[in-house]
Amino acid sequence: MNSRLILKLVAWGIALTLVLLPVVGVLNGWFAAERWPVRQLRVDAEFNHVSAEQIRAAAATHLGTGFFAIDLDRVRASVAALPWVEKVEVRKQWPDTLELRVLEQQPFARWGDSRLIGHNGTLFSAPGAESIQGVPHLAGPDDRLAEVIDFYTHSQKLFAETGLRVVGVALSERGSWTLNLGSGAEVAIGREQATSRLQRFIAVLPRLTATRSGGFERADLRYANGFAIRWQTGEPPQAVGKEKRT
Repeated sequence: MNSRLILKLVAWGIALTLVLLPVVGVLNGWFAAERWPVRQLRVDAEFNHVSAEQIRAAAATHLGTGFFAIDLDRVRASVAALPWVEKVEVRKQWPDTLELRVLEQQPFARWGDSRLIGHNGTLFSAPGAESIQGVPHLAGPDDRLAEVIDFYTHSQKLFAETGLRVVGVALSERGSWTLNLGSGAEVAIGREQATSRLQRFIAVLPRLTATRSGGFERADLRYANGFAIRWQTGEPPQAVGKEKRT
């Protein structure tokens, strides 16, 4: 390749660069950032916990930026920072519109005193979390969240055969399980063999309640081969099986 051909290729390269650089610069917002400003905002959301005004206020600071210069990741982060927001999708519509699709967190359960568990299994904080009704109340160490959810799900299935509903599960720092039922009853399970203890209790519960008009107030399953149960009628606690506490 002779020097004349090399010079010609270099010249063509410089010419293409000079032509393309302004185009690339505009498309990436490097130049003319104020040109073709985004002025319109379209919002698609459920508006159960997050209002249109909140979403628009979070995105408002980005309006007026040039169509090619607007940073969609920053817009997404601004709206995603709002309470109750789970996911935000953002796209531009030529020539001046920003479109947002906002998905809200759907609470699966309360966690502790002030947080919620989303249907995706993650913890989140939101105003009014402590007053959310119609969801179970779970509690325990944060690093055992998945274990508490699994135990609640399994316990709910077991109690479904009895007509009782599990509305609360608590796991103490020492690893002791306690259930709360929709009837107001409490079931203390303890730390060891929690699932087998619960299964054993549920297996005999229909026979114990068959001759009683009321349900039970509290069941203590923290025994080697039995449990103690206190009835709503005010009868003294009933021991079933051995009473060696474990």
